[in-house]
Amino acid sequence: MATFEPDGLNHADRKTSYASRAARASVSAAALKRAEMNAILANPLRGKSQQELMELGVEYARAHALVEPEDLRAFKLGAVLAAAPENFDKCPNLTQDELDVLRREWSHKWSQPKLLYIVIILCSICAAVQGMDETVVNGAQIYYGQQFGIGGEDPRSTWLLGLTNSAPYLCCAFIGCWLTIPYNNWFGRRGTIFITCIFSALACFWQAFVNTWWSMFIARFALGFGIGPKSATVPIYAAECSPPGIRGALVMQWQMWTAFGIMLGYAADLAFYYVPDRSNITGLNWRLMMGSAMLPAVIVCCFVFWCPESPRWYIQKGRHHAGYEAICRLRYHKIQAARDLFYMNKLLESEGQMRFGQNKIREMITVPRNRHAMLASEIVMFMQQFCGVNVIAYYSSAIFESSGFSPVNALAASLGFGVINFVFALPAVYTIDTFGRRNLLLTTFPLMALSLLFTGFCFWIEASSKTRVALVALGIYLFGIVYSPGEGPVPFTYSAEAYPLYLRTYGMSLATATTWFFNFVLSITWPSLRNAFRPQGAFGWYAAWNMIGWVTILLFVPETKEKTLEELDAVFEVDTAKQAAFGVRQAVWFVKRYLLFQKDAKLKPLVDLEERELERTKSQGEA
Repeated sequence: MATFEPDGLNHADRKTSYASRAARASVSAAALKRAEMNAILANPLRGKSQQELMELGVEYARAHALVEPEDLRAFKLGAVLAAAPENFDKCPNLTQDELDVLRREWSHKWSQPKLLYIVIILCSICAAVQGMDETVVNGAQIYYGQQFGIGGEDPRSTWLLGLTNSAPYLCCAFIGCWLTIPYNNWFGRRGTIFITCIFSALACFWQAFVNTWWSMFIARFALGFGIGPKSATVPIYAAECSPPGIRGALVMQWQMWTAFGIMLGYAADLAFYYVPDRSNITGLNWRLMMGSAMLPAVIVCCFVFWCPESPRWYIQKGRHHAGYEAICRLRYHKIQAARDLFYMNKLLESEGQMRFGQNKIREMITVPRNRHAMLASEIVMFMQQFCGVNVIAYYSSAIFESSGFSPVNALAASLGFGVINFVFALPAVYTIDTFGRRNLLLTTFPLMALSLLFTGFCFWIEASSKTRVALVALGIYLFGIVYSPGEGPVPFTYSAEAYPLYLRTYGMSLATATTWFFNFVLSITWPSLRNAFRPQGAFGWYAAWNMIGWVTILLFVPETKEKTLEELDAVFEVDTAKQAAFGVRQAVWFVKRYLLFQKDAKLKPLVDLEERELERTKSQGEA
């Protein structure tokens, strides 16, 4: 029989009540801690006076042996500037020369030292390495498929061709991308870039000497050790070297110059098409195609150590003096370098508080802010593949041939797609930070779906008709025109900024592994999909996925343009249900405003930052 205590609860009920209250207290404490940490990361210098900031700057400089009078002064004033860079005119004791440099930085954001742009050029060549690795196989497979006896109508043969072509992306998804974290930890950003380009160059050279499909598979699988870590590291390196005002535009150069590399791959295919076999070398033309992709990788290896290492990587390793020297090379004036390095260090100290005693992988899933960022990032990365772009990148020559082109004309038409892919990515340098990431995706996905449907339907036209040839090319080119400024540059930029600072490397590893895994799925299945459902059904399949992508972006991918870290915390803290409801309201508003011409139609923002700050302050006060 149960005995009751004076408060009316038996022992079992009392234990349950205590456990419930303890759980609620734990949840509240965890939520409060997350709010406090987000506030720290948003602005770790908030609330400090100019005198306190000066003392912190001098203390930091002395602690890391930066004791030259000029350096002490730079950090003393740089700490004040780090708290509010836009209020540089209120910083005391600045010389006229320093004021002019800071004023020009604020009014002419593209006025930067040449070395910074050399770093971005190096990153762009790395991107071209990847693009060329992806597309030289487009023309080469026409020949090595026949030589190795794969890629015919037989289902097994078709799967072997797809498996061989997709081997690098299989490696990227399951091994390559996950090497990003240890490689960056051991070798730094430059070292990782050097090692991965060595892998790329050797694998490309290896591919040119194989004589069986399985040896080609092994060589291409090894290529993934170069593609995977490089695709995650280069955007991070560019971001960590860039000033905040142009970071978005510089990071997106990765995807734009990947498009340039894709174009180079097609050009190499066309350039080596007429090379005849020599002596005992069978298939010399496709061997030269595959080997040519090593050239940009060799260029990167020769010049990567001429550029400075990431300052942030140096201070992560405790090498603050080296970090200061590196960032001084990337800024016009020491006071800019001191400001940025001091702020980097403060963010890393805050990051250390957040990761103390916590599992990062678990935090990506269990913390709502991080989980919402992961969902949005995974959607855009998945759709970068399932929009169907790499079907065209890898198999356009075969597609053009099946529509009536001769082999050489198919390669020339593929080069045309590569040119379009690069040229129409250029407007995104401006639109990605003005029109916005989300708006670019919502505008271009329906257009990509229509382009693919148009391309597929053109295969109903009689095979011998020149009209079919012209219309298939038109459909593929229209797809390239709308893909290049939208789903082309957005995913890598979005993924690099969606995660909080302390999870960014992990988030980028997951994001790149996702895109390469589905790249593998797409490239291995296309030959069989095309044979089973004919081009009409195969293109229709990816057109349908474009519409699915449009719906998921509307409901689950918030806008991130022109947002500070504090604002991104507020954006990604929004419940998934509220985000989806906003997407529906936005669609209704668009219909009213632009289709029904109701000029008085209003759309309330997803996040009212002032209201959110008041709510957070109130909740912290109650806690």
